[in-house]
Amino acid sequence: MNRFSVIYLFKKQYFHILCETHTEADIVLRKLYTKKKKTPIGIYDNKTELFYWEPIRRQKFDRLPVQEQGRLGNEMITIAQKLRHRDDQWRPNDAQWQPDVMQRPFFLMHD
Repeated sequence: MNRFSVIYLFKKQYFHILCETHTEADIVLRKLYTKKKKTPIGIYDNKTELFYWEPIRRQKFDRLPVQEQGRLGNEMITIAQKLRHRDDQWRPNDAQWQPDVMQRPFFLMHD
């Protein structure tokens, strides 16, 4: 089960990468720093519904008034939940569907 979502910005849109453990999510978050056009935002924990800001954003976040912290935190949690829900609902259409060998029709030959 992919409990964690690593949230990042790419071309002014939010995306996420699903991870099973917080350790795995931390590694993915650190790798995003090496991607020039991807901006790491933080990690969402689907079980506890908590959001962990990436370290640079965390410093800025901690200096905000409590009301602003609550608003931004809730906004990121909502974004993460919508990304997860969208991916749960996504199903490939016929043009995207590429059946593999095990899904091709199988015809029995009788003597």
